[in-house]
Amino acid sequence: MNSEIFIHETTIVEKGCSIGARTKVWHFSHLMGSAVIGADCNIGQNVFIADGVIIGNNNKIQNNVSVYSGVVCEDDVFLGPSMVFTNVINPRSAIVRKNEYAKTLVKKGASIGANATLICGIEIGKYAMIGAGAVVTKDVKDYALLIGNPATQIGWVSEYGHRLVFDENGNAVCKDSQQEYKLVEDNVIRVN
Repeated sequence: MNSEIFIHETTIVEKGCSIGARTKVWHFSHLMGSAVIGADCNIGQNVFIADGVIIGNNNKIQNNVSVYSGVVCEDDVFLGPSMVFTNVINPRSAIVRKNEYAKTLVKKGASIGANATLICGIEIGKYAMIGAGAVVTKDVKDYALLIGNPATQIGWVSEYGHRLVFDENGNAVCKDSQQEYKLVEDNVIRVN
C-alpha cells in the first residue's frame, strides 16, 4: 500500500481496489475490490464503496454513506453525512436484479446534502447543490440548487456554493470568487 495513503486499521480494503495518493479512509469503512478511488479523497467513518464504483479526485465522502455499483462521482464531489444512493428502480428481496443496476453520475464539484436520497439512473450536473434531506428523482442541471421531497429547483449556485442572483440581462457574479455567470435559456454557464 502506498505510504501516502492513510487507511484506518478497522477498514477493510479488498484486493484489487485502487486508491489514489494522499487519500484518507477512516474507521469501519469497506472498499470492494474493483472500486476506483482517486487522489486526495477523504472517506469518512462507516462508508461502503461497492464494486465498479468510480470516485474521482478530491472527493469528500462523509460518515455513513454507501456508494453502490453504478455510481460514478467526478472530481471535487461532496457527499454529505448519511446521504443515500440507490441502484435499482424496483428492488425486491426475492428477485435478483444485479444486471439492472442503473448508472448515477455526479458531475464535477456537485454537493449532496446530509440525508439526501438520489434515485438511480440520474445525472447530477456540475457544481449543483442538493439540500439536506432532498429526494432527487430526475436529472439536475449544472449549478442548480434543489431542496425538498420531491426535490425542486429553487435557484442557482456558483462554483463556490453561493446563491446567484441574476439581473435583467441574465448576468450574476459570485460574491466570494467574483466569477461571472450567465443565465441562457434556463441554463447557467460560467463566463470567466
